[in-house]
Amino acid sequence: MGIHIKKRTWLKGLAALITLPFISSYPRELGAEQQRSTKIKIDPITVAPLNKPHEAWRSLLSPEAYQVLFGEDTEPPESNPLNQEYRDGIYICAACYLPLFDSKHKYDSGTGWPSFTQPISGHIGTKRDFMLIWPRTEYHCARCEGHQGHVFNDGPPPRGERWCNNGLALRFIPKEEALPELRG
Repeated sequence: MGIHIKKRTWLKGLAALITLPFISSYPRELGAEQQRSTKIKIDPITVAPLNKPHEAWRSLLSPEAYQVLFGEDTEPPESNPLNQEYRDGIYICAACYLPLFDSKHKYDSGTGWPSFTQPISGHIGTKRDFMLIWPRTEYHCARCEGHQGHVFNDGPPPRGERWCNNGLALRFIPKEEALPELRG
């Protein structure tokens, strides 16, 4: 009587064992030193976070938007009309309506997702993300903690940042319309 291990289970375990030393050496929250080393400018959060459980947002959002915002899912590239939106206005969090990006900082990154050169100061929080094994910088709404996307240091000058956002996590408000009240 021997022990039978499926090949896939064995390979997953081996991959986890090999990457564990690398992953455990990275803290999940980004400190000031790590922010400087990635050359991404993260401003201190200036809004009060909501103490609302993620589950409480489910009835206010489409199932797809909920999965992106609070399940940290990613929509397929080229799947959201906001990728082609270039009018003047503000992009707000689809959950709590906190303004996150000004349209003057939007550009076509060629990735298939709405991309920006910088967020509205103090409205974004960050953490390390290991979903693809190597560390990336995930960012979220500072108020409701809804997952927005990832930031990379391969954007255009002068900041060199690409804030790559899920369109489902945003709502666009044209310049001529009033911003909705924050919801909580």
